[in-house]
Amino acid sequence: MAINAVDEPDAELDGLTRLAALFKSLGDPHRLVIVKHLFCGEHRVTDLVAHLGLAQSTVSSHVATLRDAGLLASHAHGRAMYYTLAHPKQIRRLILLADTLVGDGGQYAGQCGEPDVEHCDEPDDDQIRGTGNAARAER
Repeated sequence: MAINAVDEPDAELDGLTRLAALFKSLGDPHRLVIVKHLFCGEHRVTDLVAHLGLAQSTVSSHVATLRDAGLLASHAHGRAMYYTLAHPKQIRRLILLADTLVGDGGQYAGQCGEPDVEHCDEPDDDQIRGTGNAARAER
């Protein structure tokens, strides 16, 4: 049975590859700790090294992975680079959903606190869980 070669890249596979990279970036406990600290506000790699107790090169590698996945934003202040969450509210919701799936009931997401950036017209946590008034009305 012959397998037909495809000359054009598969758009669906490309989208799934980006999604896989996002999940992979959150697949390391140290990176989740970095995300948790960034919910508190911007940090330099030096700050994160102090929090995590890891080597600077290791923390830099974790930060690069999160940045490459589109989860972090950064800005320079003098020679220092400060990192923040690019989409804090959406990241918190993603973690909340993952916590719910693994049966922790949102315990980790609750530790993240509320993001410091508010977005309009987004579902609240009760809507995501399916426990809010709007969710009950839809049933």
